Amino acid sequence: QVQLVESGGGLVQPGGSLRLSCAASGVALENYAIGWFRQAPGKEREGVACIGTNGWRKHYKGSVKGRFTISRDNGANMVYLQMNDLKPEDTAVYYCAKEPVCMETRLQPRPGYRNWGQGTQVTVSS
Repeated sequence: QVQLVESGGGLVQPGGSLRLSCAASGVALENYAIGWFRQAPGKEREGVACIGTNGWRKHYKGSVKGRFTISRDNGANMVYLQMNDLKPEDTAVYYCAKEPVCMETRLQPRPGYRNWGQGTQVTVSS
């Protein structure tokens, strides 16, 4: 059974950093583009960043460009999201998902995708 597990969230002050991890079981992540998504209370889930299979192709939500960096370690079957200069508006539950629509102008889950994990909570507050 394919399972993606997110970790690394926490409480951080504005301007702080966190590194999220996405670990996979039952699937070799190297065969798939991977995306990070987030959902804040009362809001729809939105795409944050995505990365192609070889790690060269990366796309970001506009508001996180220059602050967030997505990377992958195919040997370790992991994908990461380094988040710097965090802002209160980054507060959300963060999820990873495989095979997203990963384009410069479109970053969203694959239609019909339901294999969401529990996510990891990121809270940015002073």
